[in-house]
Amino acid sequence: MKKKEKILFVINKLEELYPKVPIPLDHTDPYTLLVAVILSAQSTDKGVNKVTPLLFKKAKTPEEMVLLSIEEIRSIIKPVGLSPMKSKGIHELSQILINDYGGKVPANIIALESFPSVGHKTASVVMAQAFGVPTFPVDTHIHRLLYRWGFSSGKNVTQTEQDAKRLFPREKWNKLHLQIIWYGREYSPARGWNIFKDIITSKIGRKSILKKFKA
Repeated sequence: MKKKEKILFVINKLEELYPKVPIPLDHTDPYTLLVAVILSAQSTDKGVNKVTPLLFKKAKTPEEMVLLSIEEIRSIIKPVGLSPMKSKGIHELSQILINDYGGKVPANIIALESFPSVGHKTASVVMAQAFGVPTFPVDTHIHRLLYRWGFSSGKNVTQTEQDAKRLFPREKWNKLHLQIIWYGREYSPARGWNIFKDIITSKIGRKSILKKFKA
């Protein structure tokens, strides 16, 4: 199967499996999404979705968030880990949004990346899921799967993102990003993975993966 055929197979199979893809993190607007994505760093979406209702009950806007102390924020988000850094970042970026953006999250990836605790992936997720701007945020599932499918070298997430954007049609980036995440969770986890139960990898990447494993 040639690479173009593999790409088309992946797109069609993911569309068949996940015609509708919910956003994993619960939120109500760009600000609550931004906060939720920050909290998701080195944590699970399930864990974040348990914490955010408690946090947003107290503060769901930048104006409300800065009225809380950093310690108050930390005490609420502690279960998701990295709470000292995350609470400080959320408080500081909330103040920046008030001072410089009228309390609104800007639909600008460069501006987002300048905020405390916001990296390229977080900014990309917000641009895609809050504003519908085509991006291809790369998480561990996408990084792992593009390697297993033979679409990227697995060298680093920057390279994986470049390869994904080169290979897949721009108009499909945002949906594919979510579809691949859901697929990775269901069929291609890092632990307990069975290539023979992995529908896509067993079809397009089985020989190369088995060869790499034997090496």
